[in-house]
Amino acid sequence: MRIVLQRVSRASVTVDGAVVGGIENGLVALVGVNDADTEEIAQKYAEKIFKMRIFADADGKTNLSAADLNYGVLVISQFTLYADTRKGNRPSFTNAGAPEHAKSICDAFTDACGKRFKRTESGVFGAHMSVALVNDGPFTIILDSD
Repeated sequence: MRIVLQRVSRASVTVDGAVVGGIENGLVALVGVNDADTEEIAQKYAEKIFKMRIFADADGKTNLSAADLNYGVLVISQFTLYADTRKGNRPSFTNAGAPEHAKSICDAFTDACGKRFKRTESGVFGAHMSVALVNDGPFTIILDSD
């Protein structure tokens, strides 16, 4: 599982002209899945990002988590995180999980986030999505189970 995690002041996702999810202050998790990923990995990463201390405290130090601040998360599935660009100019996505498996793991991750975060929103698996966000910092972290 690969997650690009961004600290945001606001974010939303639109499908077919309609906003399907959005948050104020919190995290955007762009989630890629491969065939080796499991629900246990999804649970582990949901817990990790919930408790990750990447928000500023009163002294401006990154000592607070989304759990501490009661912030939300916007989860977006993104198979392109498994792009292989070593050969040629066209990325290969053969390392991305099969769609049925990837959807299952993304759903497990979103469900696990829903049990932790004050607010959990998500995009639509497999849809063409437009994601709008304001990256706060900017602050971006990459998590990779490989």
